[in-house]
Amino acid sequence: MTFITAPVCAGCGAPFEIDRGPDARCGACLETPPRFAAARAALAYDGPAKTVLLGFKHGDRQHLAAVMAPQMVRAGADWLSPDTVLVPVPLHRRRLWKRGFNQAALLARAIARRSGAAMAVDALVRAKPTPSSQGMGRRARIANVRGAFKVARPEAIAGREVVLVDDVLTTGATVEACTRILLRAGAKRVRVLTWARVVRDLT
Repeated sequence: MTFITAPVCAGCGAPFEIDRGPDARCGACLETPPRFAAARAALAYDGPAKTVLLGFKHGDRQHLAAVMAPQMVRAGADWLSPDTVLVPVPLHRRRLWKRGFNQAALLARAIARRSGAAMAVDALVRAKPTPSSQGMGRRARIANVRGAFKVARPEAIAGREVVLVDDVLTTGATVEACTRILLRAGAKRVRVLTWARVVRDLT
């Protein structure tokens, strides 16, 4: 497994080959700053990390959440406290019914148990079904999730430090859409924590 450790981009968490300083950002974040304050992932989305995630997500191996959570706690250790509220990226009810579980919610619950952070599993909902974004480019993914999310319990996140939990970070379109409405609903700050992230360029 390819673990992601410092140095990383202060924005999206992409790994750097050389240390550019604690506040250094990658070219993509400088060109288009993300709405979330920062993102971190435990591993690069390749090899065994990808195998684990696909088994967890599509192979109904729900027990793997307990294996994955410790590495996510390591990656987001500076953010996790009883004052933090974990918000999983939601599935639409149709996909939830078909799959039987929300993988992001299982990860958030396991992280909460290990870190003592609060959890608001129903604070964010997916208001409309969207096609799978697999194979889509960034623009298509942004269009795919536009208007897909809404805050169902603003009182759970207003004025709070929010850590948005998901399984994998690819283009960032989904977490950007979630962050936008969480901030609009009064979240103090939103950070993103995932099991893995796509790493396209280490330079």
